[in-house]
Amino acid sequence: MKKICLLAFSGGLDTTYCAKYLQDKDYEIHTITVDTGGFSDEELKEIEQKAYDLGSSSHTNAGIVEEFYQKSIKYLIAGNVLKNNSYPLSVSAERMFQAMSIAKHAKKINAKVVAHGSTGAGNDQVRFDMAFQIICPDIEIITPIRDQKLSREAEIAFLKEKGIDIEWKKAQYSINQGIWGTSVGGAETLTSHQNLPEEAWPVKVSEKENKEISITFEKGEPVALNDETLPPTLLIQKLNTLCDSYGIGRDVHVGDTIIGIKGRVGFQASGAITLIKAHEQLEKHTIGKWQIHWKKQLADWYGTLLHDGQYLDPVMRDIESFLDSTQKTVSGKVFITLKPYYFNINGIESEHDLMQTNDGVYGEMNNNWTGEDVKGFTKILANPAKIWFNKNKELLS
Repeated sequence: MKKICLLAFSGGLDTTYCAKYLQDKDYEIHTITVDTGGFSDEELKEIEQKAYDLGSSSHTNAGIVEEFYQKSIKYLIAGNVLKNNSYPLSVSAERMFQAMSIAKHAKKINAKVVAHGSTGAGNDQVRFDMAFQIICPDIEIITPIRDQKLSREAEIAFLKEKGIDIEWKKAQYSINQGIWGTSVGGAETLTSHQNLPEEAWPVKVSEKENKEISITFEKGEPVALNDETLPPTLLIQKLNTLCDSYGIGRDVHVGDTIIGIKGRVGFQASGAITLIKAHEQLEKHTIGKWQIHWKKQLADWYGTLLHDGQYLDPVMRDIESFLDSTQKTVSGKVFITLKPYYFNINGIESEHDLMQTNDGVYGEMNNNWTGEDVKGFTKILANPAKIWFNKNKELLS
């Protein structure tokens, strides 16, 4: 009797190879595609048909966009999380949720084996393996691409022998799309000096004229785009479509991988970048300086742990509780100008705006203190440094 093997299937080169290879190894293949907002209904149907054409015994399309938002994206916005000050964890974040969904389905269908198409030189292999080892530790993990150290050219050659012809031009880039952004890897990103050409990006720039938009937040969550109230997931998808057409949110991320080598990948995360920067601006007006200070520290840890596949560690729930607490007054509207390839944050409106008070106007006038108050305040504030330099006059120059 054949062993049931659940294959994480995107329909791309790597998972197509895995499907044919595992069949040759006499497994009963079942496939699952986990949608985090990167596929249209038509694309999901095409992937399902491709899975059956490759010999899958069953195929499941698992939509987890809402779960992904509630359990991850919401906190990436609250924490203004940008790894290395640039990358909003577009693929890093979704991978753990895809892996957890696959693990649960593997248990449901009594699979003895779970397989994925990760290479041995990237982060995804760790994220998938960790989720499987925690959620379904008794199920064997198979990774054909990693175990055989295959190049994309070798995969294409194998598939051609099986009667499946994949053009190298289409296969030279590995593209992963989700609601929180699209990653583009391969060719130029394998170098340290080349930028991705325009043709590598899935969405081409079509808008040339500036556009004014607004995003409304309620307790840190996006709730309206241009005054149209929307569920956060739909708002993000609409914002992606709008901002992608300007070429906003494109960059190349360079960072340290979980396995210790440096990695480089292109990404377009227009909605994510726009939301994070808008949210960050609103926070500057609506929460205190020590909240901002400690948020930065904990949000950086949160992003790093999520990137490294540690979503299931209980400390992540502790950080989420802190982030939730900081968002109580982060409500208001942010005004933005979209331009080709970039955007400007123009300002905010909020009933919690700590700048709009009767206490004083920065650089203009003070209402709740006098000049004498400031003289005494600065005298006390200077005491620690003053005492130190009085004892160490030779160092004062």
